[in-house]
Amino acid sequence: MKRNHLKLIAAALFIGTTFTIYSCSKDDDETPTITPVGIAVDTDNFKGEVPNGQTVTLDPTKVYKLTGSVIIKNGGKLIIPAGTRIVAISGASCYVTVEQGGQLFANGTSGSPVLFTSSTTTPGSWGGIVICGKAPINTGTTATSELGNATYGGTLATDNSGSLSYVRIENAGAVFTGTTEFNGLSLFGVGNATVVNNIALLNGSDDGIQIYGGTVNVSNIVSLGNEDDAFEWTDGWNGTATGIYTKRRTNGTGNTGIKGSNNATNPDATPRSNPTIKNVTFIGGTTGEANAIKLKLGTYAVLDNLVISNWTTGVNIESDASVANFNGHKKITGALFNTTTTKVSLKSTAGATIPIVDTTFVEKSDATGAGNGILTPTWATGGWSSL
Repeated sequence: MKRNHLKLIAAALFIGTTFTIYSCSKDDDETPTITPVGIAVDTDNFKGEVPNGQTVTLDPTKVYKLTGSVIIKNGGKLIIPAGTRIVAISGASCYVTVEQGGQLFANGTSGSPVLFTSSTTTPGSWGGIVICGKAPINTGTTATSELGNATYGGTLATDNSGSLSYVRIENAGAVFTGTTEFNGLSLFGVGNATVVNNIALLNGSDDGIQIYGGTVNVSNIVSLGNEDDAFEWTDGWNGTATGIYTKRRTNGTGNTGIKGSNNATNPDATPRSNPTIKNVTFIGGTTGEANAIKLKLGTYAVLDNLVISNWTTGVNIESDASVANFNGHKKITGALFNTTTTKVSLKSTAGATIPIVDTTFVEKSDATGAGNGILTPTWATGGWSSL
């Protein structure tokens, strides 16, 4: 009996051990192994093309040294998981371009963002990210991007260039050629099936984000410490921006919170820039740029729930077409102007001051702006934006 009892105990132990080993093996199988291909093979020399038909997935446990340009070609895909760090070697030759038909999927989390930075903290020490889509623009059926020399524009409003979520872009804005500088993020003719949310653009030497036509929608944009405009659009952009927070550098450098235009040579070009901008907070300073928002060259827009603090002029609207769109039409609503000398200014194309009709803008003393009045919005905290 004792001998049989011991056999049963041994068998039970063996079965338990077998299942334990099997369970561990199963868990290991559920952790995906990333096999590097193409430009991902050499992490110390990250550059080159992602060609048609190839999907390159980066390993979030590694640091990728961007030593030149990364070009995602038509039909190529670059996947950058949460927590991945891409560090550019200083120079204008280091940038990322998504060409028409290519896709970039850079999806981080609040606590583990995808980080694009550089080997030095100097503004403009590398290029930035350029995405070219197939959505409509007003500078022709198609055009060539001033950054990266890639074709953009078309007729596909629902074009999909991928997804960027919880991405931090630091120290961008290098001079590309002549006087043309990269922005942190440049969106050329990007379609509205492309996801762009929770993006931090920090310490750049040009604009934080610039949108050149297209129909892309963006949300939760933090643009801080950039030496030019925090947020700019042109060339027929028709999309929405929900949640923008910007604060000028403490030394007074940096231009407007928003600069919007329609077309530099033809203010009435179609499709006309006419975005909807909601839930924004722009913090200025005692020196530097006078305008929190500057709209010109024929752009239209709808602005709602604005908090503008510490600027000379809250909203400056220039050009006949832009003034006609705003004056007396309540296109600016829910606005709080805190420590702002002139709330709204209207000027004709010739530069003459236009009297403001009292229904041009509607104030709201308890406007929340980006979510927390003049303070940092809750959505911008958590580490991904460095706030």
